[in-house]
Amino acid sequence: MNTDRIIELEIKTAYQEDLLQALNTIVGQQQQQLDRLEATCTLLNERIKSLSIEGNGEHSEKDQIPPHY
Repeated sequence: MNTDRIIELEIKTAYQEDLLQALNTIVGQQQQQLDRLEATCTLLNERIKSLSIEGNGEHSEKDQIPPHY
């Protein structure tokens, strides 16, 4: 009976180790995705700033508020 309990615990430990490895892989992939998203956001912010600078801070006719009636 004691041997059966030890085998059961070893099986559970093996499953937990596999699960931990799978979770670790997923967390690593998510971190890579977050890094790519942060880089994309940085590039988009720089692009928006460069477009604002190119316009010398002036608003185009499309950006102006329409007159009140």
